[in-house]
Amino acid sequence: VALAGDPAMRPPVALLAHAVDDPGRAAFWPMAEFSPEWVAIRWALDRGAAVRFIDLPAAHTLAAADPTWDDGEEEVSGSGLRIDPVAELAGTAGYEDAERWWEDVVELRGDADPTAPFEALAEAMGALREAYGHGGHPRDLVREAYMRLQLRTARKEFGEAVAVVCGAWHVPALTRRTTVAADRALLKGLPKVKTEMTWVPWTHRRLARRSGYGAGIEAPGWYAHLFAAPDRPVERWMTKVAGLLRAEDHLVSSAHVIEAVRLADTLAALRGRPLPGLDETTDAVRAVLCEGSDIPLDLVRDRLVVGDVLGEVPDGAPAVPLQRDLARRQRTLRLKPEAHERELDLDLRKETDGERSRLLHRLRLLGVDWGTPAAGRSGTGTFREGWRLRWEPELHVQVAEAGVWGTTVGAAATARARSRALAATGLADITAL
Repeated sequence: VALAGDPAMRPPVALLAHAVDDPGRAAFWPMAEFSPEWVAIRWALDRGAAVRFIDLPAAHTLAAADPTWDDGEEEVSGSGLRIDPVAELAGTAGYEDAERWWEDVVELRGDADPTAPFEALAEAMGALREAYGHGGHPRDLVREAYMRLQLRTARKEFGEAVAVVCGAWHVPALTRRTTVAADRALLKGLPKVKTEMTWVPWTHRRLARRSGYGAGIEAPGWYAHLFAAPDRPVERWMTKVAGLLRAEDHLVSSAHVIEAVRLADTLAALRGRPLPGLDETTDAVRAVLCEGSDIPLDLVRDRLVVGDVLGEVPDGAPAVPLQRDLARRQRTLRLKPEAHERELDLDLRKETDGERSRLLHRLRLLGVDWGTPAAGRSGTGTFREGWRLRWEPELHVQVAEAGVWGTTVGAAATARARSRALAATGLADITAL
């Protein structure tokens, strides 16, 4: 937790936990600058308040058959059904889009009391749990039992001066009365594995993915903007969009920006929304700044609504030796990991380019596909090499897995190549290797 307060730590980042004896058994917990957990951690660290994680430890979750347990908020099961509790509430309110409903009832309310919606949300989640079964998914019962035990411990230490940040689905479970014995009984005999944990850089694009390790936030760039610009957010957003379009040689004037803001405000009023949301700003951008075309609008969605922001983690964060050696090599060779794909043309006659090539080939030998070979610049010589580079957060897991082969990239790649050579069954395999 203390590392989150390091000045060099810049979200989006994720907690990465992996089993020591099986690094491929891993899970991420991503956090953006606007994530409630991240805001709570930074608030506490800045003020010297105690702050702790209270969910079931990774030592137990990674020992389960499905280590990538979500936070219980996106989707839960009950009575044999899979439901999204927020979508259920949105549908009840007459909304087809759950994210738009959440914007209206939480993000854009502008109330003097920002906590006003949460009592109603807690009551609604209680009703959903009654309808679909108190536990949702069976693993929720175990997680919530552990959370209640941690909450009791905190109250013994600090009295009632305790705040809990959790998925709305869990609120009814944390406020209902249970016994310590009953909660401990649910935790008895849980499987356990030895784990290691660290922080790793994450990306806005990964936050936007609902499958795999994604957090299911469809517009992380938009929400990051709302978080960072509480005053005049629409005006600032339109200015940001105009800057992007101008950089791509689209003719956008100050008058365009003014008219786009006016249109967004008008659309929000017509639709009965408290403030312009993403739908209204997108419609205004399409109509005014993009002159009705979806082609520049797609650029806005890709670069700003989602975005390729890559977080940063301080050098002092725990890491396997192979990861530390890779980071050193990246700095020496000026190959900075980036979230967006980029082309790299190498001239193998140059010492630095030759070393870059060796690093990328060795990583591919180890199953770390940061770079993939691509057609380089035209020419008849064999000294040119082309690569496509893109750093994905999952590569940290691949590096951890490859750590069994050695503590440096060179040593690990050599050991891996020898192993594959011994397993080769013919000359063609040896030649390719």
